[in-house]
Order: sequence, then C-alpha cells, then structure tokens
Amino acid sequence: MVHLRDFSLVCPDIQNGDLLKAIEMAIPATAIEQAMANTQSEEERKRSLPAQLVVSLVIAMSLWSKDSMRDVLKNLIDGLSEAWIKVGKYWRIPCKSAITQARQRLGARVMSQLFHQLIRPMATQETLGAFLNGLRIVAIDGTCFDVPDSDENARVFGRPGSRPGTVAAFPKVRLVILIEAGTHLIFDALMCPYHMGEGVRALKLLRSVTTGMLLMWDRGLHKNAMVQATVSQGCDYLGRIPANVKFIVEQPLSDGSYLSRIYPSGKLRKKGSQPILVRGKRVYY
Repeated sequence: MVHLRDFSLVCPDIQNGDLLKAIEMAIPATAIEQAMANTQSEEERKRSLPAQLVVSLVIAMSLWSKDSMRDVLKNLIDGLSEAWIKVGKYWRIPCKSAITQARQRLGARVMSQLFHQLIRPMATQETLGAFLNGLRIVAIDGTCFDVPDSDENARVFGRPGSRPGTVAAFPKVRLVILIEAGTHLIFDALMCPYHMGEGVRALKLLRSVTTGMLLMWDRGLHKNAMVQATVSQGCDYLGRIPANVKFIVEQPLSDGSYLSRIYPSGKLRKKGSQPILVRGKRVYY
C-alpha cells in the first residue's frame, strides 16, 4: 500500500482571457459572417446590438452560464478582438430587455448553420480512446431537459406524464446527439418533442456517420432500419440488442462470438428479403 502525504487535488482554472482567445481560434469571425449570410440574417439598419455580437453572446453564455447576460456581454467587448466583434467607439451595454429582444430577432437558424458549418470530429491517432483497430469510435445517445414554462414550449415539445389532476412543472425537450468518444465532442444533434422516441431522430443523425467510423448504440436503438441505414453509409457499428431479440447462430467463431443474419421482419424473410450478415456475442453480467 502506498501512503499519500500532503496530497491535494489541483483543479485547473482557465482564465477568462485564455478562454476568449480559444473562442476566437475555434470560431473565426469570418465563419459567423458566413453563417449570417447563408441564413440571410444581415441587418440593414445599424443597431446597438448587431447580429454578429448577439451570435457571440449566445456562444459565450454557455461558457459563463452563472453570470448575467450583461456581464457576459461586457466580458466579450473587453476581451475579444475588433475583428471578431465590431461595435462603435462610444458603445454602451444595453439593458436586459434589449438583449432579450436582440436574441429573439436573431432566431435559431444562424446558430444551427454555424454549428453544422464548423463542427467536425477532431480526435487524432494520439487521442486516448478515440480509435479501435483504426476506426474512429462514435456513439449515439439521448437525454431530456427542461425548457421554460410557456404555452409555446408546451405546445411544441409537450410535458412528461404526471399524477391525475396535476401537470408537470416544465415542458421537456428530447435531445439526441452524435458524439465522438475520444473527445466527447458533439458533432451532430437534433431536438424533438419529449414523447417522440429516440430511434426516430437517431435515424436522421446517421447523415453524419461515414466510412472509417465505428458507431455504437444502446439496446433501445436496435432495429433493422438502423442497421440498414448505417451499413448504407459505409459505417461499422456495434450495438446492444434487447433481451427479446434472438439471433440464430449460423457459424460459431473461436473467440466465443458467432455469425448470424438479421431480416427486416419475419414476413420479408419468408419472401426472400436480402439479410444483413452480423457478428454477435452473448455477454453475461
């Protein structure tokens, strides 16, 4: 046994200035301008909160989530270069309601465009846990989170179930994401109503998988359409299956796994539908 004396855990503390520099490197000002042009979000009149500054604010708010919007905005103006944020010489920090109105004017399309414009898997061969036998490991997963309690959010996203005579406090959004395992980077994502299953949106996320990737998913996402779509993208996959799904062992292999085939359905199997060859293994816990 090794005894540790005078041991303390040092938490890394990234200074605001370093974080602002990292933002400028990861999200160039030209990328924001291009996203605004692609979504026709340029403004004809000069405002105290131009759209480019509002985009920068939305990005920064996720990094300084405990600070007020006005404080985050002040940090941006003080810390970012003129190339990234263009404001007048005598600019003053607007009030909270003006910031809220500016965010509503901007909308979500610019942020979505910027996301798809910039986000790509970034792991290298030196990144720990990022590759397996030369394949980039990615995974599909889902989660739910609360959104503000408004009639619009309740109508679009819905509320979770509750006891008879009661209503859930907040509407909920279901988020389905595609993650690079080595970096934990989300490189595609879709939101949907709470009552929509993850599998529906997971199928659409397959637009971002490519040859050279190993896609992993949990048993709740297993279905023939998922396998078919993944294979058509040229992507390898590794997924758990529900307990009620039974594969017929066609060829046992020396490592304890086996070869089998899956069909879209029993009826299509009888009609001679083309199966997919898979390799399975029973795992006991």
